Amino acid sequence: MKTLNVGIIGAGSISNFHMEGYKVLPNVNVIAVCDINEERAKAYAKKHDIPHVFTDYNEMLKLEELEAVSVTTWNNGHAPISIAALNAGKHVLCEKPLAMNAQEAQQMVDAAKANDKILMVGFVRRFEEKANLLREAVESGDLGKVYYAKTGYVRKWGNPGGWFADKKRSGGGPVIDLGVHVIDLVRYITGKPKAVSVSASTFHDLGMKPNIKGLGKYFSEDHDENNPYNDVEDAATALIKFDNGMTLFFETSWVLHVKQPHNYVNLFGDKAGAQMEPELEFYEERNDYFTETKPIIQAGSDHMDNIFVREIKHFVECVLEGIPCRNPGEDGVEIMKILDAIYESAETGKEVIIK
Repeated sequence: MKTLNVGIIGAGSISNFHMEGYKVLPNVNVIAVCDINEERAKAYAKKHDIPHVFTDYNEMLKLEELEAVSVTTWNNGHAPISIAALNAGKHVLCEKPLAMNAQEAQQMVDAAKANDKILMVGFVRRFEEKANLLREAVESGDLGKVYYAKTGYVRKWGNPGGWFADKKRSGGGPVIDLGVHVIDLVRYITGKPKAVSVSASTFHDLGMKPNIKGLGKYFSEDHDENNPYNDVEDAATALIKFDNGMTLFFETSWVLHVKQPHNYVNLFGDKAGAQMEPELEFYEERNDYFTETKPIIQAGSDHMDNIFVREIKHFVECVLEGIPCRNPGEDGVEIMKILDAIYESAETGKEVIIK
């Protein structure tokens, strides 16, 4: 059985999902971890029995036996670290967003091609069973022509603070953190059309709201409750048009005066419609009646732990068996073009044409 020697670069929260995915695979050895916080890196290595510990990823990449890496750092580290890894002859699974902007993302794709290595984007929600069932329904024509879609990732009080709220390190707020997931889902499910224009607004009116009581939330590991710095958007909305004629309405928030946090993905076709969340349902006409149908999917199938395992397993299979990558770097470039356009449109107050 072929085995793969893997390293983790960035020992923050999201890296734990990658680590658990690698650990369940019998053909993977995690041999190195790197983090700028030496204490955290050593604790991570001890917890997961990893033999090599680094604080400089360039030193880690000198390990000849290292074949692939997961890049799970702050967003501003994605491009330089991934490019260095690819140039060192390593395959890369890079967390979303692929980069800080489309230009950086394209440089990563170019490096992967130049070195004949895999660059996979961490679009983990593509591995949800309901997402792929809906994609198959679109491909088979069950919905007909999908001409309109709506999607949102809305939180009531969810700014994690720390690097997430620092634009220099994150690139932005909920648009680049949450929006990247659902915009990509709509593209993936509908055959990956290319965006041609974006009209958007971002809002900066509520901030961190550290005074809120009665609710709990996730905080970044580097969040400083005594200095809750924040210079990213609270919320955003956009209208995105694609080259296949589909229009997408999108909204997202970290902080918004809304009753409940909620996520949704809705598609509208000329034969049927569908919603993906909270449960997958189809809406159509039969015998001159409107009908609703709900596929039976095993409870817990799309739990976060499970979809990360599927993602990690796919990455390993791409490297060891040469199967086509479901999340190629090129898809990350297309999403970054959309995110860039959202921020540009919000800043200029004008529609942005994507070339």
